[in-house]
Amino acid sequence: MRIFGREETAKLLPYGPLAESIREVALAAAGGRAGAPPRMRVPLPEGGALLLMPASDGELAITKLVTVHPGNADRGLPTIQGEVVVLEAKTGRRLGLLDGSVVTARRTAALSLLAAKVLAPIPQGPLLVVGAGTQGRSHLEAFREGLGVRRAFVTSRTAESAGRLAAHARALGMDARAVRRPEEALEEARLVVTATTSREPVLPEALHPETFVAAVGAYTPGMAELPPALVAGSSVFVDTLEGAREEAGDLIRAAGEGRFRWEEARELAEVLRGGPAPRGGPLIFKSVGHALWDLAAARRALGG
Repeated sequence: MRIFGREETAKLLPYGPLAESIREVALAAAGGRAGAPPRMRVPLPEGGALLLMPASDGELAITKLVTVHPGNADRGLPTIQGEVVVLEAKTGRRLGLLDGSVVTARRTAALSLLAAKVLAPIPQGPLLVVGAGTQGRSHLEAFREGLGVRRAFVTSRTAESAGRLAAHARALGMDARAVRRPEEALEEARLVVTATTSREPVLPEALHPETFVAAVGAYTPGMAELPPALVAGSSVFVDTLEGAREEAGDLIRAAGEGRFRWEEARELAEVLRGGPAPRGGPLIFKSVGHALWDLAAARRALGG
């Protein structure tokens, strides 16, 4: 079994091709040719979590073991750490071990990229990234690589972290600057990524009707990056309804306040299969992660 480090794993997972692999796996799952059980979540100290996520498509099987520790940012340690074990489904033969934190960052951003390609009214941007951690960085890179976005705004809890990500964007050839608040960019930005662990909304209650929002940061019922009023006035899409009902705090809160009904949300796979186009208003794509997207990364990385 070959072990792939962080840099090797990243090189195997370019965002554009990875987005297409996710499309293939989503369609395979919709057709009953791939599947994954609900992920197992074990609480850890200080709001951390241990996640176990298996999946298979009959050819490959994977299991991802991940720990998430929000407090690690203050310790100078990675927030997400983990591994993805890739197996031959028929024999169980171990094929490779991928860096789990890199897989998580890149497949999440590639999933948002795929959603933006099929849902965003104005996919060329400009882009606003709320949150300057690993997911903020990977989404900025993915939207630059996959959509050709040239202009970006970055905001974060600290001006220093926002400035660093904006500098990274400029190094990629983008016109980018840090802003103190999302509102400073929302008159122009038509692509928005929220990548925080905030327990309170980080966006205003109303956005321009041609805005696409990829909300990827809130992954527990107690977290919420989006205000209920924004959810109520938007078309809502999710990576999986099963996962969203359990973990998408933004939508759970809106539903609890009577501002949103789960019947209004649609899975991305429905659109990929040729379902009806989104209605008017802002478009929200909410993802909380799924082992199927890790399977897609394994297929891309190991040629499955």
